[in-house]
Amino acid sequence: MTFYILVIIFIATLVRSTFGFGESLIAVPLLVLLMPIEIAVPLSVLISILIAAFVVVQDRKQIHFNSAKWLIIFAAMGIPIGLLLLVYGNENLIKLILGFLIILYSIYSLFSKNRFKLKTDNKFWLFFCGFFSGVFGGAYGLNGPPLVMYGNMRNWTAKNFRATLQAYFLPASTIGMFGYWYKGLWVSTVTYYFLISIPVIVPAILLGRYFNRRLKDGTFLRYVYCGLIAVGIVLLGQSLRR
Repeated sequence: MTFYILVIIFIATLVRSTFGFGESLIAVPLLVLLMPIEIAVPLSVLISILIAAFVVVQDRKQIHFNSAKWLIIFAAMGIPIGLLLLVYGNENLIKLILGFLIILYSIYSLFSKNRFKLKTDNKFWLFFCGFFSGVFGGAYGLNGPPLVMYGNMRNWTAKNFRATLQAYFLPASTIGMFGYWYKGLWVSTVTYYFLISIPVIVPAILLGRYFNRRLKDGTFLRYVYCGLIAVGIVLLGQSLRR
């Protein structure tokens, strides 16, 4: 079983390191087949912290710190609403709507030739994308799509995109992990699997960086939007199955 867990973590880390997000959408659904969700989710968040810290130290010159700062601040406002949706909202309906919105936006971004661009940081769009990243993240761990939207409007390169998102995820994941510790979910089993995963996490981060630097910016965004379409399809499938 340990071998399969390490394979899952390697693949999820490779995706995150290459594109800047998405590892939880791979890791958590597969890990819960092999371990309790109470272990899988904190483990995924702990791995997220290591990936983000590694990339921030490694590629700090590629980070748009001002963008990351405001995205984090506005995301903090959205997280409580996301938690309320998680507890009181109609999960199937929300996932259905969110899946459709992600797919429609991704298809538009893939094929539209006149996409809206921002030359500099814009507080309205920082608030909009940061706030909804907090809402989606607090409810379902889907911070990524609104961040992709902002990075696209700012026309970030693949390097900037990967690095800046890690500057966002590092404090966000750290806060989340503190919450798991406070709730008693950071147990010794989580630490054990994290420690034995480090030998596969580090090579996956380095390999992802290699892939990221060899992707042309246009190709990179096409892969990102195809990935978002896959995320939307998964959400639609989850909502319809239930």
